[in-house]
Amino acid sequence: MVKIRLMRMGMKGAPSYRVVVADARSPRDGRIIENIGWYNPLTEPSTIKIDAERAKHWLSVGAQPSDSVRSLFKRAGIFERTVQPTDAK
Repeated sequence: MVKIRLMRMGMKGAPSYRVVVADARSPRDGRIIENIGWYNPLTEPSTIKIDAERAKHWLSVGAQPSDSVRSLFKRAGIFERTVQPTDAK
């Protein structure tokens, strides 16, 4: 499965993150498929720069965003809240 997740960059104590598309089995800072943006939590307000077109493309072909990336997408206006399917028992 392909996931959209954060890749940690920066110095110790001063993190910044890249928003990347990677195979779910690869390590956090390992091999990536594509870099689609970055996120800096240390600025006030936090800086979020994401290529919306590429993010929507990867979502349309089945890439699953991590919880952190899902909240960044919502803050950036890329990922609108959708209705989750309920388990029918």
